Amino acid sequence: MKYRKKPVEITAHQWLRNGDHPDDYTEDLIDPVDGRVWTAEQRRAENWEGAVVRYFRHPDIPGDQTCSKCELPMDAHGWIDTLEDGHNVCPGDWIVTGVEGERYPVKPSVFEATYEPVPANVNA
Repeated sequence: MKYRKKPVEITAHQWLRNGDHPDDYTEDLIDPVDGRVWTAEQRRAENWEGAVVRYFRHPDIPGDQTCSKCELPMDAHGWIDTLEDGHNVCPGDWIVTGVEGERYPVKPSVFEATYEPVPANVNA
C-alpha cells in the first residue's frame, strides 16, 4: 500500500554554524553555581553553544575527522537532541520543527524534494 504525507505546515531554518538558529539565544540563563545571570545577548556575543543546535561532541570522533556525508571537519558540525536521542547536523542542513514541537535535521536535497514554501496569506 502507498501513502502520501498529509499537508502539514512546519517551521524550518537552514543551519550553517553555531548560534544561527533563531531560538538559540532567546532566554537569559542563571548560573546554577553562583546565580549570575547570563543574558541572551552576552551568550551570543561570546559564541556560547546554541540552545537548539549544540556543539558536536563525541568521545570517539576527533573534531578534525572528516564527515562522511559532507566532507567538512566534525568540529564544524552541530548536534541536535531529537526524540530518537539525537543527530549530527551538517552545515547547510535544515532544522525542522515538527507538528509536536520536535526538532530534527533534514538534508538539503530531501528538504527540497519534500517541502515547499507556504504562500503568505494576503488577507492577514
